[in-house]
Amino acid sequence: MSTAAGTAWWIRAYRIGFAALGVLALLWIPLRNIDSATFSLTNYLSYFTIESNIASVVVLLVGGVLAPQSPRWQAVRGAVTLYMVITMVVYAVLLAKVDVMLNDKWINDVLHRILPLVLLLDWVLVAMPQRLRPSPALIGQWLIFPLIYGIYSLIRGPIVDWYPYPFLDPRQQGYVSLAIGLVVLTVVFAILAVAMASLGDLLGRWRDRALAE
Repeated sequence: MSTAAGTAWWIRAYRIGFAALGVLALLWIPLRNIDSATFSLTNYLSYFTIESNIASVVVLLVGGVLAPQSPRWQAVRGAVTLYMVITMVVYAVLLAKVDVMLNDKWINDVLHRILPLVLLLDWVLVAMPQRLRPSPALIGQWLIFPLIYGIYSLIRGPIVDWYPYPFLDPRQQGYVSLAIGLVVLTVVFAILAVAMASLGDLLGRWRDRALAE
């Protein structure tokens, strides 16, 4: 358990270790397909999974090497945890049987299951010096990236005739169905954001409540 005064060495160690695992998983497919005429690095980097995992590697590395304690860093850490939980939930519910360019089982497991769970457990169990509270401003800030990602995907899609996910592809479902689906996803993401803000340092809250009683 970390404290406001610092972060335990073993917490830093597992953060760096899982960051290294994430780097390996993220680089595996581009390096393996570097000479393939059908592989597109731009398309690869246009998956929400890849972008959220890149952010998670950065957060784990910074958390492992520097272990910042500022409220601003905790907000960034919470945002990236939210994006990884979104990655895990959306994959499990909508994409488990869809080809998202990650056919290697171990890469799928690392990017869609292991790293999201690591970020989530780190967020819930590692104490914060100043705990976040759900607020419209915080939730709005956290949802900016998924919003920008959706706009980017919908603008780029018709230009390159490629969409990263079926639920973002109007060619298969039409724009009305697409709009309804995006509204539902936005509501789900907002609920997840409130949950992430509420669950931060849950173990520390339970401990403080027990001491107070």
